Amino acid sequence: MITRIMSFCEESKQLAKDFIRMGELVAFHTETVYGLGADAFQDDAVLKIFERKGRPADNPLIVHIHGGYDLSRLIDSEPVYAAALREAFLPGPLTMVYPSTGKVSQYVSCGLNTLAVRMPSSETAQKFLKAVDVPIAAPSANLSKHVSPVTAKHVYDDFEGKIPLILDGGACSGGIESTVLDCTGDIPKILREGLITREMIVSVVGCCEVYAMQEGEKPKSPGMAYQHYAPHCKTAYFTEKELRAAKELYNKEKEAEGNPCFLIKTELQDLVDGEKLLLGSTDVEMASRLYSLLRSGEKKYSLLIGVEPEERGGAMTGVLNRMRRAFGSEG
Repeated sequence: MITRIMSFCEESKQLAKDFIRMGELVAFHTETVYGLGADAFQDDAVLKIFERKGRPADNPLIVHIHGGYDLSRLIDSEPVYAAALREAFLPGPLTMVYPSTGKVSQYVSCGLNTLAVRMPSSETAQKFLKAVDVPIAAPSANLSKHVSPVTAKHVYDDFEGKIPLILDGGACSGGIESTVLDCTGDIPKILREGLITREMIVSVVGCCEVYAMQEGEKPKSPGMAYQHYAPHCKTAYFTEKELRAAKELYNKEKEAEGNPCFLIKTELQDLVDGEKLLLGSTDVEMASRLYSLLRSGEKKYSLLIGVEPEERGGAMTGVLNRMRRAFGSEG
């Protein structure tokens, strides 16, 4: 199979429509990361996502829709607070989990009686979704456990010869996956942290909880289980207070004729000598740069040494979740 990278135009629009109708996979740009999409109504197409990505069969998918799609065709009910959140944040990096049974392929929700729905703000995503005019089931367009893709080239690196089309919308600005919010109860609960924060949700509806997954429990949404976002090189992870130990490991790797590098926030760069990849200074900068740095770092260095920022709150919760998983210190 030949994998083509194309910007959105009349030719790629028609190709995307044809491939989706045939039950093939199309990768597409969103404001967070690139998605690996299939027609959510076609069982065989949805199963291809799990097969080609190497995704665990109990890890549910998110359905993507365009701004004009009738949500009632997909869900059984919606609490009042969910409508208020849709009005406030969509299109945008927020996935909402609703009660839903039998509206799309059974494999999308992995046996759960819920459905995760997202309306991305990316212009490329909206054009693609309007063109095909069906709900598109899509996880991130990377091989399972690898770093999520934020450029079309990242998708190509993982899926060359495995999918027919990548719709190139440029680099993703958000950089980490969407916030996933459970909207099946009286109070919204965050299942996966992202750029839409708990504080932002509370400012609209007055309350929001953060769900803690229990040991042995089946994942309610993507990103709740399994190691994710891991680069293809050795990794180590330290807090800012452990910089001395981080530097000792760096020197040890150099002595062994390795090629180590620190992944560190910008303000700490003068405290370490040697190779450095700079995350930035703010939570939004760190979210935007994290995956791109992990992807470039795995190709150049034998060891990536992550240094966890001390900052907390806002989007840093999502950034720290992705860093800890990427460096094998969580999940």
